[in-house]
Amino acid sequence: MELKQHFVTTKDGRKLEFATIGNESGKTVVFHHGTPGAIYTFMEYQELVDLGDFFVVTYSRAGYGLSERNKGRDIAAVVDDVRLILDTLGRDTYVSVGWSGGGPHSLACAALDAPRCTGALSVAGVAPRDVGFDWTEGMGPENIEEFELALKGGPEYEAGIKEAGEHLSSVTVENVTEAFGGLMSDADKAVWVPLSQRERAVFDLHHAFAVSPDGFQDDDQAFIKDWGFSVDDINVPTSIWFGGNDLFVPKSHGEWLSANIAGASAHYFDGEGHMSIWIKHMNEIAQDISSK
Repeated sequence: MELKQHFVTTKDGRKLEFATIGNESGKTVVFHHGTPGAIYTFMEYQELVDLGDFFVVTYSRAGYGLSERNKGRDIAAVVDDVRLILDTLGRDTYVSVGWSGGGPHSLACAALDAPRCTGALSVAGVAPRDVGFDWTEGMGPENIEEFELALKGGPEYEAGIKEAGEHLSSVTVENVTEAFGGLMSDADKAVWVPLSQRERAVFDLHHAFAVSPDGFQDDDQAFIKDWGFSVDDINVPTSIWFGGNDLFVPKSHGEWLSANIAGASAHYFDGEGHMSIWIKHMNEIAQDISSK
């Protein structure tokens, strides 16, 4: 099944890239990609479409792929973009699903776009910073360094983002696993052994940085400042999926989200990593989406 690319212009004049795949008569699912990423991230999990009666809508967050930058955006800013895309498509209610850096953006829809957003999933998603636990403890060294620099800001941080963008935009199927260094747990390395998975990841990374690394920088800054909403505002059915072998987003994030979102359903898997939780549990994730 083919992912169909579309464009729309926002009220503030930005070009926004989005894509659709699946059964147009099915349940609308909005998929929020990770950090970094773009519309083609979903193709790493495209089998999800066949596991439920879904019409999946995904998009490149501002500054990624062919979506123009929205400098200074917070997490909540994505909700207006999602509304615009769904209005353009003539879609009404939806389930919001976010992976990794897309997790907070999925929760933003749950908090700010109910009842149109009927439920949400955060899969290996980050929690707000400064909420009572060490936010980077348990992360691989690359993420610890990245967020230390993000907090400081300035030329060194901007140079680091540019270098990371150049590095990730040139990865190949032969070196993409090694490109993430100490962030890749054994569980994640295992699910990237098949060539098809690495091909999908490489294609998405190349597209994510096709124009600039701005989306990557703006995501980092959005995570570490006020999100523009509180998880206390979430009143729709919400599921938190997380693994104990995740070096990108440690289990402490999933534990905090599960404990602090009213009525949240926790789906914890001790041995799973950042990517493997999707690949190994796609059937259960599809059933969870269908129930919302």
